[in-house]
Amino acid sequence: MNIEMKGINKAFGTNQVLKDAGFYLKDGEVHALMGENGAGKSTLMKILTGVYTKDSGTVYVDGEEVSYKTPQEAEKAGIVFIYQELNVLFDLTVVENLFMGKEITKKFGVCDMKAMRKKAHEVMEKVGVNIPVDAVMSELSVGQQQMVEICKALMVDAKVIIMDEPTAALTESETEGLFKVINSLRKKGVSIVYISHRMEEIFQLCDRITILRDGEYIGTKEIKDITMDDVVQMMIGREIGERFPKRDVKIGEEVIKVEGLTSGKVFHDVNFSVRAGEVLGVAGLMGAGRTEIMQALFGNLKKDSGKIYIEGKEVTIKNPRQAIAAGIGFITEDRKTEGLLLEKSIAENIEIANLNKVSNHQVLDKNKQDTLVKKGIDEFKVKCFGPWHECNNLSGGNQQKVVLAKWVYTDPKILILDEPTRGVDIGAKKEIYNIINELAAKGVAVIMVSSELPEVLGMSDRIMVVREGEVRGILDGKDADQAKIMTLATGGSL
Repeated sequence: MNIEMKGINKAFGTNQVLKDAGFYLKDGEVHALMGENGAGKSTLMKILTGVYTKDSGTVYVDGEEVSYKTPQEAEKAGIVFIYQELNVLFDLTVVENLFMGKEITKKFGVCDMKAMRKKAHEVMEKVGVNIPVDAVMSELSVGQQQMVEICKALMVDAKVIIMDEPTAALTESETEGLFKVINSLRKKGVSIVYISHRMEEIFQLCDRITILRDGEYIGTKEIKDITMDDVVQMMIGREIGERFPKRDVKIGEEVIKVEGLTSGKVFHDVNFSVRAGEVLGVAGLMGAGRTEIMQALFGNLKKDSGKIYIEGKEVTIKNPRQAIAAGIGFITEDRKTEGLLLEKSIAENIEIANLNKVSNHQVLDKNKQDTLVKKGIDEFKVKCFGPWHECNNLSGGNQQKVVLAKWVYTDPKILILDEPTRGVDIGAKKEIYNIINELAAKGVAVIMVSSELPEVLGMSDRIMVVREGEVRGILDGKDADQAKIMTLATGGSL
């Protein structure tokens, strides 16, 4: 299927999101669509699939002008959109989610569960994942839920599949499985629009790349004719310099020490420490227990045994309130459901963790609130219309900056960052890395969990590798490489 979009314009109120944007997709190609957060990538694809109505412009499919009114109409024509935000019903099973609205029925409209389970197993096998089809969605990891979404799209006879950050929550093996499926679909003539901020994936997988910047079409290039530096310059209009900023920090005394931390079958006998000004990277495969260890440190997950020392003194942490009082801040991996109140403004989100700074005797001080929030917007370079801009309407990178501001202003001694740049463009990533380095320079002990090995290697002083709830080793950042991390993460020894 060939798709051509020309002169597409779209505004939301006074905010012009797309300005004469264009896109051309060839039959049977994997085409990367890149740009900073807020560049208009998802909006352009939502116009194609009938989620939004364009203000002007034309869309051609195989030479004929079309204008789909709903996603269902686009899907019927063979165009499927797998959204970055999971579109699943968490209380239903995997098979029920896969066949929602597409049930296989027997006589009198009764669902044929046997046939549906068989078909679900076939699709799962095609993708190379092993997820129980009768498992309830809420019991699955974010990565497994993402794979179910991908399987759902593959059950439709799609000619074009749009994937928005499909690997953001996948393990390395799940990502490899997805790439095999994409390559298989390409050979069958299916076209893929691949939206991602992960440069390595783009150069490994895609045939061509189209860049948008501030809602405008910048250009389309063959992957073989372009470099990463070229892509960055097209995306942000300037050179970005080194991908991971250098940090010259004098590492101080031990701030946090963990001894024998254990929680049921989730993780056991976890031991590590972090010093002032140090960045401890935490690596491991999805489901290894990295996040759970951090949740226990923050009092969100009950620990069975173990001790936590902060600045040499043992502390009791049974809930997040005690963790905050002890000087721990925690930026969770899922900013949309755990990190932000999306329907609330930037001001409300920043103040909620900093009430002591914006109130007098439990009464909100408007001047203090304005000062703190404006400081956060300026220091963290949040692109917005002002303090009362609703977080739901911010790009992913700007949402993450609001989360960072919220926690940084609590003046933590220890800051835990779980997947701090997931779904964030390369320009915003660099800004977040600079913020991490600034915090370290102020003596904050930083713990950074990340599934992106280049990020772990580029930002960490030491790297703790977790496998099946156990710390397999702690590597010096200067001596570490991807091979050593993966050896430990998969059960090997160095």
